Parts: sequence; structure tokens; C-alpha cells
Amino acid sequence: MLRAIPPIDPKDVIIGQYVGNGDKPGYLEDDTVPKDSRCPTFAAIALHIKNERWDGVPFILKAGKALNEQKTEIRVQFRDVTSGIFKDIPRNELVIRVQPNEAVYMKMNTKLPGLTMRTATTELDLTYKRRFSDLKIPEAYEALLLDAFKGDHSNFVRDDELDASWRIFTPLLHYLDEHSEIKPDPYKYGSRGPAVLDEFTRSYGFIRGLSSAFSRS
Repeated sequence: MLRAIPPIDPKDVIIGQYVGNGDKPGYLEDDTVPKDSRCPTFAAIALHIKNERWDGVPFILKAGKALNEQKTEIRVQFRDVTSGIFKDIPRNELVIRVQPNEAVYMKMNTKLPGLTMRTATTELDLTYKRRFSDLKIPEAYEALLLDAFKGDHSNFVRDDELDASWRIFTPLLHYLDEHSEIKPDPYKYGSRGPAVLDEFTRSYGFIRGLSSAFSRS
């Protein structure tokens, strides 16, 4: 799969750097950071997999420091239906939350009970701690350390996988180093990221949260 991903095109990337917000200092206010540092503390990247299964499906990766939430999740957003009796409803989504509070849930639109013709977003929810409350769920590094002791490589990156990953990202890192005119977009400490983030993701077909209740068309 990694071999089918071409090197990242700079136009498919936005980078950011957090600034102070109230009593929270900005990145450049750290005494150990050069005052003219262009080091990104946030990045959003659109990847494309050039194979028969995934051609035309964008994969948007987002990561950053000093954001409003600390979480790791995979969010699969399904396309809008072509027609139906309801209008402007949110898209259905499959969410795999890796941490914290591991869970898998499906966000889907449901007609509200009764005579009203309105919809609400509901969830088919498998939250591990609630479903398996009587079991000890190990932390991520607990499981990895146990695998290391057992000699199990299945959850570790292989050398050829690492090489393929660096082939994708290295040209972008060189590009950013060589173009000093590229400055990270500022974003406030505790925010979701740069102001251009929603416009960026929308350009690849991802629509962020609408209201959970809508009228019938």
C-alpha cells in the first residue's frame, strides 16, 4: 500500500505553528526555541493511494501540538446520498478511536420517532471500557513491551515499511527546508489548528459537523 502512495505534493499540505493564548505561551516564546524558527507544530496532509481499490479517495492526516483535544482516531466519512426524502443531513461516519477511551462507533442519521419528519444523528457505539468493564485492558505500550519480550514483530514497523514511508515524506521535508519563504500559519494554543484548516479539508471532500437535527425537504 505504501508503495502505491506517491511523494507528497506541497500543494496538498498546510503547516502551522501555535501562538500564545491567555496564560498559555506560544512556541516562539520558549527560551530554547530560536525566535525566527519556522518549525511546524501542526500539519495537515492529503495522501492519495494510486491503486484500483483506493484511487480517487483522499486520506487526510492531521497532527499537532497545543490543540484543543489530545486524541488519536480514524474517521471514515461516507459520501452524500444522491437523493432522498431528507435534505442537508450530516454525512454518516465510521469512527475508530485509538486513544483515549478506545472505541468503534458508527454515526448515522435516524428519523426522530413520532409524527415529526426530522432526523437526528445517532450512534452505534462500542466503547471498550463500557462493554468490557470486567476486563483489564492493557495500555498501548504494555502490549508492545510484551510483544517485544515474546519476539512478536506483528505490531512493529519492518525495515522495508520504514523505507517506503520515508520515500513519501522526505521530499516534502527537503522542500520546506529549501523554501524559506514558506511560513507556518499561526493558530492559538488550545484551538483546532490554523484558520485555513476547514477550507483545506473541504477542498478534498471532507465536511465537518453540521447540526444534529434537520427539517425534511
